[in-house]
Amino acid sequence: MYIVAVTGNIIILHIIRIDHTLHGPMYLFLAMLATTDLILSSSTQPKMLAILWFHDHKIEYHACLIQVFFIHAFSSVESGVLMAMALDRYVAICFPLRHSSILTTSVVIKIGAAVMIRGLLWVSPFCFMISRMPFCPNKVIPQSYCEHMAVLKLVCADIKVNRGYGLFVAFSVASFDIIVISVSYVMILRAVLRLPSGEARLKAFGTCASHIGVILTLYIPALFTFLTHRFGHHVPRVVHIMFANVYLLVPPMLNPIIYGVRTKQIRDRVIQGCCGKGP
Repeated sequence: MYIVAVTGNIIILHIIRIDHTLHGPMYLFLAMLATTDLILSSSTQPKMLAILWFHDHKIEYHACLIQVFFIHAFSSVESGVLMAMALDRYVAICFPLRHSSILTTSVVIKIGAAVMIRGLLWVSPFCFMISRMPFCPNKVIPQSYCEHMAVLKLVCADIKVNRGYGLFVAFSVASFDIIVISVSYVMILRAVLRLPSGEARLKAFGTCASHIGVILTLYIPALFTFLTHRFGHHVPRVVHIMFANVYLLVPPMLNPIIYGVRTKQIRDRVIQGCCGKGP
């Protein structure tokens, strides 16, 4: 899964970089998503492999805090990029003649910067607050990476403020992004249903269904993991750990397949590269 995630996302970034016809809003957002997936997978999966292959179960304290930061900051960025991609599809389908004038390159860059700044600013206090707290003698995290609530459970102090801040960040980010994504796809589906051609409707539905599937693959395990830490005391640990791993393993692997292979321009470039043909 790690090899597929790294290879797929690097191929997408390379194709978008070398092909100047792929410098439109959709492909710039796709490049942002690929970069985010590379960072997310590379900040967690090498350590997972070290645990499984070499039984290397220890992680240095500051490395653990860095992992907490990268996981939560770039999960927020990924959520924001998926929201931006949904908005891009909405504008492209509902306002095709104004798409290039609404989503200019500068607007796309500003959206990307805003999503990145939101992730960094919202998540930085996690690490700062945890770093100032005393830890209990038992420093065992049940899952295969350092996550905010898993690390917080090792603290021997009052963690009400940390828990409250974590809830605020999770729900503010997820609820805003999910609402924007939902409204965008509802408007897209309304526009698709008005298409006169049945074949065009079917193709549009297939594209929307695959994109919604990728979005659900991120949000369902992520929210399940987050809520189980706080409220799911009766959820079996193996189920919690499985969902915690799915949340970080599957989206980086799935995104280049769904958004890359199903995008004709990128698929054609990959085929040309494999066959040794020119552009």
